[in-house]
Amino acid sequence: MAKTLKHEASPETMAPASTTADLDEVRAELARARPLARAWASNIPEANRPEHAGAFSMLALLSYAVVVAPDMLVGTGTVDFRVSLDDAAAELARSIGRTAGKLPQLEALHHITSLYAALLPEQYRGAAGAFYTPPCLAARLLDQAEQAGLDWATAKVLDPAAGGGVFLVHAATRMLRAIGDCEPRLALRHVANRLRGLELDLQAAALAQVSIEIVLAEALKAAGESAPKFIEVCDTLSKPAEAIYDLVVGNPPYGRVTLSEEARQRYSRSLYGHANLYGVFTDAALRWTKKGGLIAYLTPTSFLAGQYYSALRSLLAKEAPPVAIDFVHARKGVFEDVLQETLLAVYRKGSTSQRTQIHHLTVSNEVTIEVVQNGTVGLPKQAALPWLAPRSPEHSGLIAQAEVMPHRLADWGYTVSTGPLVWNRFKDQLRQRSGGRGVHPLIWAEAVTPDGQFVFRAEKKNHAPYFKLNVKDRWLLVEEACVLIQRTTSKEQARRLIAAEMPAEFLQKHEGVVVENHLNMVRGVSPKVNPCVVAALMNSEVLDQLFRCMNGSVAVSAFELEALPLPHHEMLAKLSQLVEQRAAFTEIEAECRRLYGLDK
Repeated sequence: MAKTLKHEASPETMAPASTTADLDEVRAELARARPLARAWASNIPEANRPEHAGAFSMLALLSYAVVVAPDMLVGTGTVDFRVSLDDAAAELARSIGRTAGKLPQLEALHHITSLYAALLPEQYRGAAGAFYTPPCLAARLLDQAEQAGLDWATAKVLDPAAGGGVFLVHAATRMLRAIGDCEPRLALRHVANRLRGLELDLQAAALAQVSIEIVLAEALKAAGESAPKFIEVCDTLSKPAEAIYDLVVGNPPYGRVTLSEEARQRYSRSLYGHANLYGVFTDAALRWTKKGGLIAYLTPTSFLAGQYYSALRSLLAKEAPPVAIDFVHARKGVFEDVLQETLLAVYRKGSTSQRTQIHHLTVSNEVTIEVVQNGTVGLPKQAALPWLAPRSPEHSGLIAQAEVMPHRLADWGYTVSTGPLVWNRFKDQLRQRSGGRGVHPLIWAEAVTPDGQFVFRAEKKNHAPYFKLNVKDRWLLVEEACVLIQRTTSKEQARRLIAAEMPAEFLQKHEGVVVENHLNMVRGVSPKVNPCVVAALMNSEVLDQLFRCMNGSVAVSAFELEALPLPHHEMLAKLSQLVEQRAAFTEIEAECRRLYGLDK
């Protein structure tokens, strides 16, 4: 592949297509080319696809550089992918590069480098966590760091999971702008001494290096120097850390990971149960950041609430409390193949915990973003507990009330546990009919209806209505009245909390039931509140919204339910009366709102 490339006058200068209509047509043309590239990649054996994807993306990147930097040499130190692209694939790659040359530079670089991840096999991509950040979110996260006091003229910056280099090219651009007019060699030295990326994937690292060279091409040309090395190919989690950076920034990989014994010991302070890559990378970021420095990460929202992240929350609250959090609402397609809710967060190492500014971001495309301020929140006194944060401005009042409510289900005399039956481990004990010794109703998630009623049914595939208990299975039997809550719901549903009281008379009639593990059971230990009142509050709009301000995944966990802020049980007299009288939903809802101070 040719490696003779060039540069434009300024890292952010618009290429010839400068009107909105022109740019939209360029984006549409690139959008049409992307499925063609993915179709080509799908015909390559998966074992060979990463290197072919790298070669394809590098050819596109070098072709882009020829357009924007016609007299420059960049990419002279890039990896030799040692694969040959067929003529059609090579022409498609060059065409993508030439077309991207009509876009603003940061957008063009993202489009090309993210192409590499898009061409990877799905399983490989998921394991590597290769999901690249749209330019608007990269810019927003760096804006947040800047608003927190980062000085681009002096800051040392590290991306420990650099990927295609989106954060680093944005940072390099800002560094050059902050330096202003100065001697090219001095400008290069400034950036080279203060910008660094770590990346495990050799192909991604090469793309990131060349992208930074393109941003610096004008200075490289004027200085008559070759580009310094910005990207180190290494395993970040195994590399000894130096706490020398003013900003550690990035979009770390997501997903469960089995750590080596050595790594698990190293990161034990932030682990509870299984490890997730982004949690471990957050711990690593703390080690690379100097006191007073910032960590700016794009991550899933799940760490805010899940029990698996309780140690990480405690660590962050102690060592680097958040100073700003943005919740991201992105239309389908902005994050290619990503389904999880995400957020942008900035933390300051060595600071004391203060109220955190919350924003809601709406991303309509890769370059357009809308920001809405949602107010501030404080961390709980026990930082391992879920962190409440408003997802919309309407939640601010609710959060303010919840923050000063110390009572939980345990204070009401209840505990929460998961339905004990994992049905596919007991397939031979499922029954279609009642009758016989030890046969009891089997309660599935569909027994809790969307409107909060208990209906004994088993209507889905593989579901049977009854279960045969053997002598050794007595631990599966539930004999006391409880409130059932579905364990899996999504933010798109009308309600996240879907609860129903399991009637005592049903239990008595059948001498107990077996509850499948897609249901949570709110069980009375020494109950001070009637189960029907518990179910009514759980089904209220106000508690549903409060749960949404806590939860960041599709799971409704026992840990989160036990952490929900509740009114004192002695305040429930009117709600109890309304429930017992079977009052209208609107009356019950109004009383629930009053209990959370939302009636004013």
